[in-house]
Parts: sequence; structure tokens; C-alpha cells
Amino acid sequence: MSGTTAAAARPRRRAAGTGANRWVVLTVLCTSLLLVAVDATVLHVAVPAVTKDLRPGAIELLWIVDSYPLVCASLLILFGTLGDRVGRRRILLLGYALFGVASALAAFAPTPQVLIFARALLGVGGAMIMPATLSLLRQVFPDRRERALAIGVWSAVAAVGAAIGPLLGGFLLEHFWWGSVFLVNIPLMLVSLPVGRLLLPESTGDGNGPWDVVGAMLAAAGLFGVVLGVKRFGDGEVLSLLTVVPLVAGTALLVVFVRRQRRRAHPLVDLSMFAHPAFSTSVGCIVLAMLALVGLELIAAQYLQLVLELSPLRTGLRLLPLTFAAMAAGLAGARMLRRFGPRRMVSAGFCLTAGAVVVLTGMGAQDRPVLLLCGFVLLGFGLETTLFGAYESMLSEAPPEQAGGAAAIGETSYQLGAGMGIALLGTVMNAAYAPGVAHVPGVPAPASKAASHSLGEAYGVAAQLGGSAGEALRRAARDSFVHGLHVTLLVSAGLLLLGAVMALRLPRSMHCETAPAGVPAQRKPEKPRVSA
Repeated sequence: MSGTTAAAARPRRRAAGTGANRWVVLTVLCTSLLLVAVDATVLHVAVPAVTKDLRPGAIELLWIVDSYPLVCASLLILFGTLGDRVGRRRILLLGYALFGVASALAAFAPTPQVLIFARALLGVGGAMIMPATLSLLRQVFPDRRERALAIGVWSAVAAVGAAIGPLLGGFLLEHFWWGSVFLVNIPLMLVSLPVGRLLLPESTGDGNGPWDVVGAMLAAAGLFGVVLGVKRFGDGEVLSLLTVVPLVAGTALLVVFVRRQRRRAHPLVDLSMFAHPAFSTSVGCIVLAMLALVGLELIAAQYLQLVLELSPLRTGLRLLPLTFAAMAAGLAGARMLRRFGPRRMVSAGFCLTAGAVVVLTGMGAQDRPVLLLCGFVLLGFGLETTLFGAYESMLSEAPPEQAGGAAAIGETSYQLGAGMGIALLGTVMNAAYAPGVAHVPGVPAPASKAASHSLGEAYGVAAQLGGSAGEALRRAARDSFVHGLHVTLLVSAGLLLLGAVMALRLPRSMHCETAPAGVPAQRKPEKPRVSA
């Protein structure tokens, strides 16, 4: 395209940061994020139906559930940095298309192998979509005040998507077959593709030097190994070769990746961003916040279903206050950030969450709905306040030309924190729970050993034993679970207070630049791209 033609075409493109159109762009980006967030949790309630219909083996069932988050977490850096090179909108639209195709394939999968493949493709599509939405926000909202509000809406939508996934899945399973949990993606993607092509602006980074293909492969393989090892560790396979080997190999590959990036004149990811306290501290805060959130949500769901014996739907409804509080924190986050600054906001969010966790130690064998309501509201508001402040600080600290890489680092930290939370808090929970069922009077040693794996297994063993021995095992397992829950909550509170101390390295106030023509001050403007 000639310079004259390109110049003539530019006025027909909507400016990234001007007019009301940027809020329409935010709506499009949040819609796509909602789909990805829902898909991460919607399958959980459909697992029994999938098992009954496709009859997967134990390993196949594990991969049906885990292939999506594993692949997605592994490819975030690859596609985030690729978007900086070839165009963030282009990667996002390709992600839309792949997500729709993979959803159709998953919905009508005739075998477990096909469903695993489809879930992996969904992970690829999710890895294209997630960093692209956040990096486009960095471009579309150059003014930090407006960007803070946009990130607040973005994070609230992410919280809603993760929470309504199980509820939507439960509703669809009551009326349709299990494949319907995937079909809901297709109409929304069919709308998002043309709307996104029409409304979303295109941008890239500075484009200096070739894209580091070898580095991208190293990052993907290393992250896959680390996330796989962490997830297997959380499943109790601590000393298994299939846990240790991926973890060690993944860590080694990531070390090679870091050394390679430091040597290159044009690195895939500018690791000098971590030299800035605001960026590195924000990443650490995201990991700690997700570590607490996912582990606590998992244990809370088990408590509600197995100790209080609530149905999956009632369990989801009990957890809704957490989601609504997170939404409120996301929407109020921009105002709180301007008033209190990143340091006080993130630190206070951690402290509030730690207080909520201490309140929840009042949970026992009897239902206490008011205590649960207060605890979940405080938990949701505190954690979302923390995540909002950390994400906003991280993204604002990164140069615009590195927006995709920075977004990918943030999302990778999110995924790693979630996996580590399940692994760490699950290990603490099991260590506190198992001794309580090891020596129950009248229960044979093999039965006690089987019951020590989880509360659900303990209930199954108790049902097989029957009589007074079965009842004694059931009561001991329930009491041990509640004890383990209290220990886990106190460990979580300690980690959250550690996060509050870490957050003291963040800037005291929110520095807002005056950005002429939509370009942040003291920043190198992004290279505009015009689609044909």
C-alpha cells in the first residue's frame, strides 16, 4: 500500500483513544473475556454426564478437565508477544474463530480423545484471546484514569464469568445434553467476529528485530511442564515421576528462556520490566491473590457440598455473594485507586481478605449462613481490590509496545497462582485432615487409609462399612475436614498478610500522564497499522 493510500485510509479508521467508541470497544473485549472465563469452569458440573456418555478412563477424564487450562497457560506468552508483532486485533479475531470451531467440535465429540483435542484447541483460542483483550485496553485507553475504570470493568467481568460457569452448566444440564455447555459459545463468537473486525483498532509494538520463535517455543514448553507439575502436585501425586520430571524440565526450560532473552538485542519479552518495583511487585501480588482465591474457593465448595450437604446449584448460589462483592470492587476500583493509590489499595485489599479468611474459621459442622455471607462478601471485595490494583499497576508500568507481553505475563501469573493455590492449600488441607481418620475405633486399617484421601472417599467407605463403624468414620471424617479447613484458612491468612507487606513496594500514588493524541507521555508511540 502506498503512503498516499495509507494516509487516506487512516481517517476512516476510528482512533483508538478518542470518542465514545472506546467504550464500545470495551464492551466487545469484555464479551470475549466472559466467554473464556465461563469456559474455564463450565465443564466442572458436566463431568459426571461426560463420564456416563463417553466412558473415559481415569487418565482421559483428567485430561478432559485439565487440557484447557494447561494449554491456555502454556501459550499466553507466545500469543501475547506474537500479537505485539503481527497485530493484537488479528490474534484476537483468530482466537474468536478457533474458539468457535473448537466449541462445536467439543459439543459433538464422539470419543474422549476427540473431546481432549477439542479442549486443547479451546485452550489455544483462550491463549489468543486473554492477553489480546488486556493489551488492547492498554492501547484504547491511554489515559490512566479511564484505563483504571476499564480494567475495573474487565476484572469484574472475569469474576462474573468464573462464577456463572457452574451455574450455567447446571442449568443447561437440567434441560439439554452435556455438549450444550460448549454450544453456547458459538452464537456469541459468530457475533464477536464481525463486530470485532469492524470496531476494534489494530496495533503492534515497535517491530524492531525478528520475532524470537525459539524463545516462544521455550516459554511454551517450560510453562507447560511447570503448570503440569504443579497441577499433579495438587492432585496428591507428589513424588510421581510424572510430577517431578515435568516440573524440573519445565523449570530448566524457563531458565534457558530467561538467559536467552537477556542476551538478545530484541528479546521476545523485555525482562527489564521486572527491574521496576511496581511491575515485579504487581506480578507477585497477582500470584499470591490467585493462590488464596482458587484454593479457598475449591475448599469452600467441598465444605458446602460434603459437610453441609448442599446441592451443586445451592452451593453455587451460596458462592454468589463472593462474585457480587468482586463485581462491586472492580467497578469501584478506579475511584479507590485515585483516592488511595496502588500501595494502600493493594495492601488494604490483602488485609481485608486475610480478615475475611479469619472470619470464615467460624465455619463448623453446622450451617451458619450469616457468617458465610459476611465472610464471602469480605473475601470477594478484598481479593478483587487486590487483583484490580495489581493488574492496573502492572499494565500501566509496561511500555505500550510491550503491552501484549506484559498482559501475557500477568495472565500467566494468574494461572500459575491458581495452580499453586490448589497444590499448596490442598496439601495443607490433606496433611491436617488425614490424621483424624487414621485410627477410628472399629474401622479396619485399609478402610482408614482409603478414607484419608478425601472427605468424598471417606463417605464412600463409610457407606460400604455401614453400621456403627460406618457412622463413626463418617463423623470423624467430617470433623477432621472442618479441622483441616481451619488450618488451611489460617495458612491462607498468613500468605495474604505476606502479600500486604509485599504491596508496600508499590507506588504511593497513582501517577497520571497527560497524553496528547492518545499517546502516553514519556512513552514511545505504538506503530499504527491499517488493515486492508
